[in-house]
Amino acid sequence: MAPRLIVTRPAAQAADWVHQFTQLGLQAHALPLIGIEPAADPAPLLAAWQALSTYRLVVFVSSNAVHHFFAAGPVSAAWPAEVLAGSPGPGTSSALRRAGVGPATIVEPAAEAAQFDSEALWARLQALPWAGQRVLVVRGDGGRDWLADALRAAGAQVDFVAAYRRRPPRLDAAGQALLDAACSAPATYLWLFSSSEAVAWLRALAPSADWSCSRALASHPRIAQAARDLGFGDVQPAGPTAGAVAQALDRLAAPGSSIQLRPQ
Repeated sequence: MAPRLIVTRPAAQAADWVHQFTQLGLQAHALPLIGIEPAADPAPLLAAWQALSTYRLVVFVSSNAVHHFFAAGPVSAAWPAEVLAGSPGPGTSSALRRAGVGPATIVEPAAEAAQFDSEALWARLQALPWAGQRVLVVRGDGGRDWLADALRAAGAQVDFVAAYRRRPPRLDAAGQALLDAACSAPATYLWLFSSSEAVAWLRALAPSADWSCSRALASHPRIAQAARDLGFGDVQPAGPTAGAVAQALDRLAAPGSSIQLRPQ
C-alpha cells in the first residue's frame, strides 16, 4: 500500500499541495501545523505601500507574506518597475507573479541552488550596490534576520513590516483523527515538513508520541534536523515543490522494495 503524504503547510498552501499530489497520482492529506492570520494592525502595511517606491528591494519571506501584503494594498496598485522583489524560493516567486509583479523584477535563488533560503537569495543579491539603499522585509511576526544582517553589512537600511501573524494549529475532528492514525500506524504515512515551526507545533500537539518509526521529507537541513530532534526515525531531503517531492519518492522506491510509493 502506498504511504499517505501528510502536508503540514498552512491551510491555503496545504490544500494546493494536496491537489497537486492528487494530479501526480499520489495520496495526500492536509494537516496544517501553522495557523496564519492577517496582521493585527494594518496601518504599518498601508504605510509600507505608500513608501513602496522609496525602496530598492522588498523581500518577501514566503507566499503568505506576498498574499497578505498585497491584500492590504490599495485597489489596483501597481508594483513599481524600479523596485526589486526578493523571493527565497519558487513558491514565493509564483505568488509574486500571480500578484502582478513582473518576472524581470523578481530576484530569486538560482534554479540549481542547493537550498532555497535567505543564503541562496543573498548569493543573487550580493553583487548589487547596497550602500545607502532602502530595503523592506515583509514577513510574519518575527523570523530569521540573517538576510537583513547581510544587507546592513553591505550598507543598506533595512526596515521590517509584519504582513501576517502565526498562531497555534487548531485541529478539527478530521485533523485530530489523521494525527491519531499517523501516530498509531507510522509506516502508513509520510510527513512533509517545510518549516521547523511546524515540527515544534507537532511536538506540542502530541507530546507523548513515539516518532521513532515515523518517516518524513524535509525541504531544508534545518527542518530535517528539527524532525530528527523530535525523534523521527527516517528523515530525507526533498525540494520545495510538489514535483520535487514526487521525485524524492521515486528515489526512495528502490528496486525490489516492498514499499509501493505510487498506487498501481
